[in-house]
Amino acid sequence: MQPPLAPRHPQPQRKHGDVRTDDYYWLNQKDNDEVLRYLEAENAYYDEVMQPLNQLSENLYEEFIARIPDEEQAIPVRFGSYFYSRRQAKDWQYPVYFRQKANHRADLAHSTPEVLLDLNVLAKPGEYLSVTERRISPNQQYLAYLENRDGTDRYTLRVRDLASGEWLSDEVPNVFISDSIEWDASGQYLFYISVDESQRPYQLWRHKLGDKEDILIYEEADMTCVISLSQSRDGQYLFLQSSSKTTSETRYLHTHQPTENWTLFQAKRPNIEYTLEHWQGDFLVLTNENATNFRLQKCPTTNRQPLEDVFPYDETRYLTNVYPFADALVLEGRDNGLTQVWIYAQGELHRLEWSETVYTVRVLEQYEFQTHELLLQYESFLTPKTTYAVHLQQLTKEALLVQEIPGKFDPTLYTQQREYAYSEDGTKIPISLVYRKDALHKGPAPLLLNGYGSYGICFDPVFQAQNLPLLDRGLIIAIAHVRGGGEMGRSWYESGKLQQKMNTFTDFIDCAKHLIKKGYTSPEILAARGGSAGGLLMGAVANMAGELFAVIEADVPFVDVVTTMLDPTIPLTTLEYDEWGNPENETDYQYMKSYSPYDNVKAKDYPHLLVTTGLNDPRVGYWEPAKWVAKLRVMKTDEHMIAMRIHMGAGHFGSSGRLEMWKERATQMAFLLDKIGIHA
Repeated sequence: MQPPLAPRHPQPQRKHGDVRTDDYYWLNQKDNDEVLRYLEAENAYYDEVMQPLNQLSENLYEEFIARIPDEEQAIPVRFGSYFYSRRQAKDWQYPVYFRQKANHRADLAHSTPEVLLDLNVLAKPGEYLSVTERRISPNQQYLAYLENRDGTDRYTLRVRDLASGEWLSDEVPNVFISDSIEWDASGQYLFYISVDESQRPYQLWRHKLGDKEDILIYEEADMTCVISLSQSRDGQYLFLQSSSKTTSETRYLHTHQPTENWTLFQAKRPNIEYTLEHWQGDFLVLTNENATNFRLQKCPTTNRQPLEDVFPYDETRYLTNVYPFADALVLEGRDNGLTQVWIYAQGELHRLEWSETVYTVRVLEQYEFQTHELLLQYESFLTPKTTYAVHLQQLTKEALLVQEIPGKFDPTLYTQQREYAYSEDGTKIPISLVYRKDALHKGPAPLLLNGYGSYGICFDPVFQAQNLPLLDRGLIIAIAHVRGGGEMGRSWYESGKLQQKMNTFTDFIDCAKHLIKKGYTSPEILAARGGSAGGLLMGAVANMAGELFAVIEADVPFVDVVTTMLDPTIPLTTLEYDEWGNPENETDYQYMKSYSPYDNVKAKDYPHLLVTTGLNDPRVGYWEPAKWVAKLRVMKTDEHMIAMRIHMGAGHFGSSGRLEMWKERATQMAFLLDKIGIHA
């Protein structure tokens, strides 16, 4: 089968006196039969391309599945008289959520589980299902949750009576995917956030159980802002935050007064961001005011000025979250490029120490405020996910649960480490690596370099049992912690956005060059992978330095930057002005155009390319990768393959079922491995 060629329908795009002729603009017509036929043709070609790799793909899938335990269960978390948890059997696509009545963790063995929500029952065979937020009412009588069946960010709020097992008639459509539902203290009122036509979260509503009409509380008119909803850890306050990527403001409401007016804490100010919590009669304010890496301040709830520091600000300590408990504060953040957890108790701040040099640690969700037990999850490339209970006063750690790894796993056969590349401007860029100790005995090895580098999101080293079959085939797995992410602090993010976005791409290229120079790999056996904004990274790198790579995978890639950012009707576009710029401004337009992968496709050689997308994706329209692939097919000068898979029933996150996800991943991984010399 020959690769499909999309018909060319030139359409000039004019802005600031510049004309971009877009031959494939028409592919954004989702309801056009010609568009759908082209997408189906790409899927047919994808299946054809993958056919010779079936054996490798099947082997990988079987090995991936073999690394899944017969049953996985999360550590039970206490809330009142119950412990809440979830479990998933090996052959289940989805988890089951349940609770057990017990006074102490030790009593759980003698308690009968009560199923709250079985996603395997909710799911329809072969169809998409996503369940995100789950909120237990304070009286523990009701479960409110969000579900979606088409891959968009429009979810439906549903409520289940846990005593009877019945679903209430209270059902609300068009609720945002996350940070969007909370109960009041009585368990009779639900607050939720709805989305507009572009799927931007913009309205806060109050719903009383049983009522047909809901009350609109707040509407965010600024198209560059979104709203989010949270509850203080002690259950006393609800917080409504309105934010862009550079500023924020928060309103609050006492949970015992659900019908009262919300109060504004501090109005938006340029480049000032903050979030609120509540602790011991004070509001806690995590803010970047006069503190690039955020400081923690407080003020009485009865007198909101002035703010005072809870502890001295330290520029080397990047604070990202605060979790109040009755007698201590727990803080998440970063130091020296790694995740960290600090505990503030009795007037002193202590950082928890870990023995490995590459790791990830985070605070787990927990409901009890009056507790001395902090639940953490720790892992690294070589340490399976381990749940610790940390005593908040003594700071002692106890391992409660270690992820089970079926099959043979001897961590002494592998090594993990940090390398550092240097950019042209002298910036030191961290690279995290893991590989078998014998991988380099015969010289450079096949290597997969991962990257993201946008929104301040961090790409941290985690344990993935399914990586073991890849490492055992001699593959080195690496992460380039490029600017635009937040690994090295807030300034790391600021130096990889807007007019400095090019740093993200050149950092990744410099990391690849470093790994080649140091003898870890060579261009003939080097692969790269990134998704969404990381797919933008892949597209830019393919244009700028494709010769360094044998194959590149770009998942749901944001590759048509200028056209998308010029269209405010596309979901979430207006929210991105502070990340990429606004192309209505000529300076921003020209800078975006200088790196936009679609606009910079050239008549040159490209590596093999694997591209994925979803027809219902609200974050990166399917037409972006479709247009990019169509243009590459007619312009590139090599014989390398381009394979594109369009999920016709899902969105940004692909298949929802776990087994289906691993089947897809095995096929895609087979493509990458084959192109870097691993054929079995």
